Amino acid sequence: MPASSTCCQTPLGVMMLRGGEAGLVSAEFVAEAEGAASSNRQRDLPRPLKEAAAWLEAYFEGRELQRPKLHASGTAFQTAVWDQLLQVPYGQTVTYQDLADRLHTAPRAIGGAVGRNPLALFIPCHRVVGSRGQLTGYAWGLERKQWLLDHERSAPVILLP
Repeated sequence: MPASSTCCQTPLGVMMLRGGEAGLVSAEFVAEAEGAASSNRQRDLPRPLKEAAAWLEAYFEGRELQRPKLHASGTAFQTAVWDQLLQVPYGQTVTYQDLADRLHTAPRAIGGAVGRNPLALFIPCHRVVGSRGQLTGYAWGLERKQWLLDHERSAPVILLP
């Protein structure tokens, strides 16, 4: 079955979600026009995409729902890095060096895997910072990264079942 897609308006722009019954495959910020042209109607979406859209809305409202089923494709190393990112708590950060130490590799290798994360926000790569806490590259722009970190620090999360 081909992947479905839908777009969600967020405070940071339009985010396109793609996936199917196996789970969410990608989440990326797109131009308004691209989002409008490629979305399926919400009721025709597979359950994981509906859950992802609900999760995204809750995230920006300062609530946290159970993360939807994810189905990201990557190498074994990328998947190991992404699994580590999923362990970084809401409102906190980790450095590239911390991740490198955990996975017995170089910070540059971590940066490469973080940069290939296909699931923006869902796999929280925005929570990775430089060794002195400085913002470093972010595929969607440093302004968005700063906004996300500020949002998480200022909006206490309310965990929902």
